[in-house]
Amino acid sequence: MAADIDLHLGRRLRRRRRLLGLTQQQLAVQVGIRFQQIQKYECGANRISAARLWRLAEALETSVAYFYDGLAEALDEATPAAAPREVFSRKETLDLIQAYYQLDERPRRRLLDLAKSLNTDEAPA
Repeated sequence: MAADIDLHLGRRLRRRRRLLGLTQQQLAVQVGIRFQQIQKYECGANRISAARLWRLAEALETSVAYFYDGLAEALDEATPAAAPREVFSRKETLDLIQAYYQLDERPRRRLLDLAKSLNTDEAPA
């Protein structure tokens, strides 16, 4: 059974890889390992060594600290803040974020304004 920290690191690895639009194979080639190893890291079956975590962070254009963000909350299951973080692990959320950032600035602002207007509790005047 995977340790909680290994699961957290694996989730963060998967999230960042998907956010950048990389496949497991593409990331594995950049790091010099097989894609099956990326799969094992992402599901928490294998632990990520410090040296490998460093290489993964470089390949994913982030800091090593990124992988540990939210770890305290993730380890404390009683924390209500842990539940909203799960929404970012959904593929639909990541697809939406990618599509959003592919837009130019003006359409992005308009889309954001539209989303905010749909989430209002106020009745139209």
